[in-house]
Amino acid sequence: MPEFDLDSFKKTWQEQPVQQKYDDTEILQMLNRKSRNYVKYIFWISVAEFLFFTVAGLFYLIQDKDSNSFLSILKKLGAQRTPELEQTFDNIYLVLKILSLAVTAYFVYKFYQNYRSINIEENLKRFIINIIRFKKTVNAFIFTNIVLLIAFTSILVSFVFYTLNAQNIELTNSTLTRFLILVIVSTGLSVLLVWVYYRLVYGIILRKLDKNLKQLKEIDTLKG
Repeated sequence: MPEFDLDSFKKTWQEQPVQQKYDDTEILQMLNRKSRNYVKYIFWISVAEFLFFTVAGLFYLIQDKDSNSFLSILKKLGAQRTPELEQTFDNIYLVLKILSLAVTAYFVYKFYQNYRSINIEENLKRFIINIIRFKKTVNAFIFTNIVLLIAFTSILVSFVFYTLNAQNIELTNSTLTRFLILVIVSTGLSVLLVWVYYRLVYGIILRKLDKNLKQLKEIDTLKG
């Protein structure tokens, strides 16, 4: 009986041809399908956000909670709560809410357009372009929400100073400093929470999409 040679056996095993489990076409189809699913997930998340903020906005308008809390801040600063003041703030708040929902609805529509434009059967270069365009839309959505948050806060702070000036109320330096610090800290925390939320919810999906996009580009390079 011949002596068993382990090294020879390992060498023979390593030289055996490895059969690919999937060919390039199948891999491309899987990547395309996964990418399209990721786009669909973001679309439905944005729809859920739009519905949530719509219902929440209607609830707060009916309950008048935001108005009461904001007017309470004005009262603490020395302003008198008048019917004209309440009506002015309600109008401003309504416009800001409508603008916010309009922007969200616009991006929901853009996400839907992106989803419809990404076709699994289209050529690879076109598919990659559509994925990149979708990523830019998501980043624009996140950036726009942060900008709107800062802009809305600035408008409300301006309204506070306008009201105080109209009622001839002068804040002491300490009160003014505390108010500005409160605004800056609360706005900073709100921006941070928004950023963290989008990084967690959208970021996870975008990272998976990035991975697919990298693989698609590698396949495109090999095909080229």
